[in-house]
Amino acid sequence: MLAVPLPMPDPEQLDASGSSRSVLSQQEFLRLFLASERDVRRYVGSLVPNVGDVEEIVQQTAVVLWEKVSAYDPERPFTPWACRFALNVARQWMARQQRWKRLLSGELAETLAQRRRHLQSEFDSRLRHLDDCVKQLPQRQQRMLSDFYFEQRAIEDVARRAEKSVDAVYKAIQRMRKALRTCIEIKQQQEAMT
Repeated sequence: MLAVPLPMPDPEQLDASGSSRSVLSQQEFLRLFLASERDVRRYVGSLVPNVGDVEEIVQQTAVVLWEKVSAYDPERPFTPWACRFALNVARQWMARQQRWKRLLSGELAETLAQRRRHLQSEFDSRLRHLDDCVKQLPQRQQRMLSDFYFEQRAIEDVARRAEKSVDAVYKAIQRMRKALRTCIEIKQQQEAMT
């Protein structure tokens, strides 16, 4: 979640044609950002493998987006606009990281971004199927997955809430992941036949 206090920009800004238009309110910006945050996080995750780094880049992206909110055209989709900024923030972050310098010289970030755009419809389909498959799980298993993956609770907390041992939770999550993968594959095969 966005936890950075944000200064309000001037309420009126000039657009590219020189005419005056209102910028998004803080509330409207937060609504748009929070609605697209998951997609932005997945996008950054396709560029940067470490989850902690992804979180940092998404937070930096949120700040940059707010600073540039006056440049946003509300007639266009917010998520692609946000992802362009996320790519730039990720590039800047990678440039600062010594271990990424070799990857930047090969333009890997741009190649990955192009590949992701090419595969976007497949990603969207798999996510839709994942949502359907998760809904088919018993409520207790759904809660365990939510606690572990979405709430990012420590495994000990998940185990305590599920009234299981840590090992039992790890095994249960492993079984659920396998069942979800199988469910997604079946749904994709069924979708391909129609």
